[in-house]
Amino acid sequence: MRFTLEYTDGNARACILETGRGVVRTPSFMPVGTIGTVKAMSPDELKEIGAEIILCNTYHLFLRPGHEIVRSLGGIHAFMNWDRPVLTDSGGFQIYSLSALRKIGDDGVHFKSHLDGSMHFLGPREAMAIQQALGSDIAMVLDDCTPYPVSYEHASGSLSRTILWAEQCRELQTEGQALFGIVQGSLFEDLRGKSAEELIKIGFDGYAAGGLSVGEPKEDMHRMISFTAPLLPPEKPRYLMGIGDLGDVLQAVEAGFDMFDCVMPTRNARNGTLFTSQGRISIKREEFRADRSPLDPECECYTCRNFSRGYLRHLFLSKEILSMRLNTIHNLSFYLQFFRNMRESIEKGAFVDFKSRWNPIFQ
Repeated sequence: MRFTLEYTDGNARACILETGRGVVRTPSFMPVGTIGTVKAMSPDELKEIGAEIILCNTYHLFLRPGHEIVRSLGGIHAFMNWDRPVLTDSGGFQIYSLSALRKIGDDGVHFKSHLDGSMHFLGPREAMAIQQALGSDIAMVLDDCTPYPVSYEHASGSLSRTILWAEQCRELQTEGQALFGIVQGSLFEDLRGKSAEELIKIGFDGYAAGGLSVGEPKEDMHRMISFTAPLLPPEKPRYLMGIGDLGDVLQAVEAGFDMFDCVMPTRNARNGTLFTSQGRISIKREEFRADRSPLDPECECYTCRNFSRGYLRHLFLSKEILSMRLNTIHNLSFYLQFFRNMRESIEKGAFVDFKSRWNPIFQ
């Protein structure tokens, strides 16, 4: 993996991340393909709307169909017919958020599957072995994600474990797969600082910030975003995990983060909430019943070129599968175009104007 910083505008960055399977231009949004598919989208459709990289989920693919099955079918790229870069997370957040029963120790985590209640174990060695079997271009270290609220003592102990696991994951890294470290520490600045310092000593191909957007107030999340970004090496990619609200993205890009992922555009699409240049709208509203206008006159996606708001409302209320597809095509198209426009504003030295234009809409 090669990373080049091309433009800056304040702390906002426009960079190029090069992998053996393609180039990622940042700021970059990664559509979430949890189990090897971005819901309601084909790989060709993702390419058509400009997706350069997607995220897949280690925890889910480990439980079903199993990483060895994916390996036997040619790895994650062949498995899902996606020949562009893939980033896999380590599964730490999913164990934290989905497992009803878990027991954490310095060797790893014993957890109960949310699918069938079976017990499993995931430690640094297992997390790396799974991601290597999947064959992702970028892997993540295993981390211990803390809840909110959490005591300082809990957060400190969790951080020590995360650093220990990061060291072990780094030792297990194989050639051809980049590895990112994950900064933890909850809302405690000294712990975040210690986390960044220790990860930099270990040395990774990129650095992520995790443990945010887990229920904390927005102002605290934004404070930690602004605090953490400058701690990370400027010559390496900076990834803010699980953050996709566009108001939060603007704050994070202004702070210096490069990469983002979130289920917001796809999940909201399935629930009838759509992102437009005028803000979010709920397509189920009565006012759209006989509306002939496109969803967003400023959008050139397949949905907006071909269908009216009235038709999209009809599909949604009728619970048609096409509703999920058209809504998802639009929301992801809107997100990816938003990120391309944001990059262009950084190239032109106009990010402040871009943020001022969009922040009132999505704050």
